[in-house]
Amino acid sequence: MGSDTVDHDLERLAAEARSALVREIEASGAWDADLEWRKAFESVPRHLFVPYYYVGGVGGFERLWGEERDPGRRARWVRGAYADAPLATRVRNGELISSSSQPSLMAMMLAELGVEDGDRVLEIGAGTGYNAALLAHRLGDDLVTTVDLDADITEAARTHLHAAGYHPTVVTGDGARGVPERAPYDRIIATCTLHSIPRAWLAQCTPGAHVLTPLATGLVRLRVEDAEHAEGRFLHTSAYFVPLRGGSEPEVVRPHLGGLPHRARDHELFRFLLALTAASLDPHEALALWQREGMPSRERYGITVRGDRAWAWLDDPEGAYAWPLP
Repeated sequence: MGSDTVDHDLERLAAEARSALVREIEASGAWDADLEWRKAFESVPRHLFVPYYYVGGVGGFERLWGEERDPGRRARWVRGAYADAPLATRVRNGELISSSSQPSLMAMMLAELGVEDGDRVLEIGAGTGYNAALLAHRLGDDLVTTVDLDADITEAARTHLHAAGYHPTVVTGDGARGVPERAPYDRIIATCTLHSIPRAWLAQCTPGAHVLTPLATGLVRLRVEDAEHAEGRFLHTSAYFVPLRGGSEPEVVRPHLGGLPHRARDHELFRFLLALTAASLDPHEALALWQREGMPSRERYGITVRGDRAWAWLDDPEGAYAWPLP
């Protein structure tokens, strides 16, 4: 079989798999808040952004890649590239350092970001470049900037983006510091978990800008009033991402869970509360609050940044339940 035939079969399989992924995301309702994102997912070829990835197996990780000689393994790589699942793309010393997020979660986050034509967007965490390509498809290359601390990651993202025909600005740097030379931004979206809201982001936003970021196993969407004030609530969904790496992120405080009932320890909403209040609330106090308030959903929680203060809260920013953030 000639190489042209192989390439044709690969592209046909990729197109079929991409169509199936779009149908799956459509059925999930992930982009119901902004149906325009369907066009981006239909057009951007995810397999070009994951020329190889790792799948867990007995004894460690197995690598699948697009240059497999075996047709069956090559087909498995393509189908996996379009699965509605996160893909491990970089593993160092057995630790996951970069991944391509679950497409339906990406679609939901992009839809909730609320972009409008002409918006300038900063993405924190370049990853494979796939999310930046989706943004560039929707808004245009000139309006999209993505940043990552790891030069290997940004170089790979540039390569993938070029192969797919997209050319947003890719910057190597500390995402917690933003990218001031490309500011101001109308939207900031992070694809890595934080433990606080970097003040540099607010200073680089236009008034009324939106910031959407993973925090404490959830997703919080903030409206920026000015360089010193932002506020917003968590979305309903859980979200687990690779942590932001950089000099501006505080160390994670991990609470001791001994003595807590297993029913609570294993409950996702209680673990969310623990992660959100780890720096200031004893786990037993958190349990009492959680039970007293009827196991509150994520949407009841929010974040406020005002001047040199930042805090998480339940129901009301000025209410009885508030916890300082780093």
